[in-house]
Amino acid sequence: MRTARLIEEGRSFYHVVSRVVDRRMVFEAKDKEVFRNIMRNLEAFMGVRVVTYCLMSNHFHLLLEVPDRDELPELTEEELLAVLPRLHDGSAVLTVKQELERARKSGDERWHREILDRYEYRRGSLSFFLKELKQRVTLYMNKRLGRTGTLWEGRFKSVLVEGNQNALLTIAAYIDLNPVRAGIVNRPEEYRWCGYAESLSGTRNAKLAREGLGVALAESLADGDFKASWPRTRSRYRQFLFEEGEEREENAELGQRSRRGFSQEKIEAVTEKRGEMTVPEVLRDRVRYFCDGVVLGSAEFVDDVFARGKEKGLYGEKRTTGARKMRGAEWGSLRVLRDLQVNVIGSG
Repeated sequence: MRTARLIEEGRSFYHVVSRVVDRRMVFEAKDKEVFRNIMRNLEAFMGVRVVTYCLMSNHFHLLLEVPDRDELPELTEEELLAVLPRLHDGSAVLTVKQELERARKSGDERWHREILDRYEYRRGSLSFFLKELKQRVTLYMNKRLGRTGTLWEGRFKSVLVEGNQNALLTIAAYIDLNPVRAGIVNRPEEYRWCGYAESLSGTRNAKLAREGLGVALAESLADGDFKASWPRTRSRYRQFLFEEGEEREENAELGQRSRRGFSQEKIEAVTEKRGEMTVPEVLRDRVRYFCDGVVLGSAEFVDDVFARGKEKGLYGEKRTTGARKMRGAEWGSLRVLRDLQVNVIGSG
């Protein structure tokens, strides 16, 4: 049975995951670059901030900040024409520009506004952002591979994340550590298709990646003190990423590095903590809560989301409380809505 997707009103954060059909490894380096360009172009137009991300060979993770649509300034002609070239080819942009000119010269303000509204309604929407992203990537990949049909394995998964540093930092680090968990690299900055690595690069979008991490750390990097605040943010985030790092064992038989996991010695070392691992330790492995927990944050946040969902009939009469404790690590104040029972932490 599908779990109802929760879409918050107002400013909100989501961890989104989507996988390629049959989990085939289709994205090569050049494809990931195209994917990232599409993602950044849509970010510029739709006003949905990419806090951080990781693009793998058969799936992607995004941590997205969705704005309060009521607070988005109304789209102007100048703004639309400035961003359209990032979404459409020259002929399509010219067509829209000419239509706007005709409407403006006619003095018909309603016509002019209707043209702008064709694009306005998509801004600030999680669903439209992901729909456009996945469709555009599908068109590109189908053309490159000479294939047709769907590229993605069903609908995307999403977890509503509380907008505080504890929840956002945990999810952001989990996303940026994805290639480390997969055994592809030793350090996240070595994998250039993640938010952390992009923030350290000299590319044109490095500032966007840095501002995203500033959001996760509850720091404002968009003010005049950007150059001064970024080194502090970089240092704090890096420290969290590299806490409790583990050595990787080589798989000589396969000639490959093994997947990052916890050794028996490591497991025994945490028995003094009643068998619970710390958050930095457990982020080195797959955590189902981050993809299937539905809502993640403090007990108050999860209970509030549950109460509003209960009023809408999303949950049965027998369930009276929302927040559920998370197993497998010392999660502190973090709670989830869905009470997962099996394989909450593992290497699969």
